[in-house]
Amino acid sequence: MVIAESTFLALILLLIVERMFELIISWRNARRALARGGIEVGRAHYRVLVAMHTAFIASCIVESLYRTQDENPIISMIALVATFAAQFLRYSAVITLGERWTTRIVVMPQAPPVTRGVYRWMRHPNYVAVILEIAALPMIRGCWMTAVAFSLANALMLAVRIPAEEHALGAGYAAAFAGVARFLPTGRSADDASRH
Repeated sequence: MVIAESTFLALILLLIVERMFELIISWRNARRALARGGIEVGRAHYRVLVAMHTAFIASCIVESLYRTQDENPIISMIALVATFAAQFLRYSAVITLGERWTTRIVVMPQAPPVTRGVYRWMRHPNYVAVILEIAALPMIRGCWMTAVAFSLANALMLAVRIPAEEHALGAGYAAAFAGVARFLPTGRSADDASRH
């Protein structure tokens, strides 16, 4: 089944609404955390991150409108399923972190790391969701240039953001997640790490 251009654009519109909702949650959570003594790091790269995600959505729209070849229906359906799986993973992370979830890096000194929910099995489920979404969403309409370009841009962004975040979270985080994979579950959980 091929996804119609109007359906894809409606999906993009829903994604924009979702992002606005997430930014409201993030702003509220960050404000509360900072008021309670939270510390923000990575402000300079956060602006680049926001610009990249904005450009990604614009690129999905533009490439979809001007693409010159038909999409493969099998790839399109796999990409659609992967896009919804990314949303499920993202909201699993958001719900698990609760008030500690933000799009910015705001850490609470002395707060124990979250090791429940999806965080039992991987360090960065939210980033896995972003990786999956950036690769999959454009491919719903065969927008491979957007998928490739922004997957590379996101990889560069995460190469800066993840070390900054892990460093800010400190030794307690490092100990709690020793041996737990950043992106893919390996069978070793945060509970296993805390026993050693």
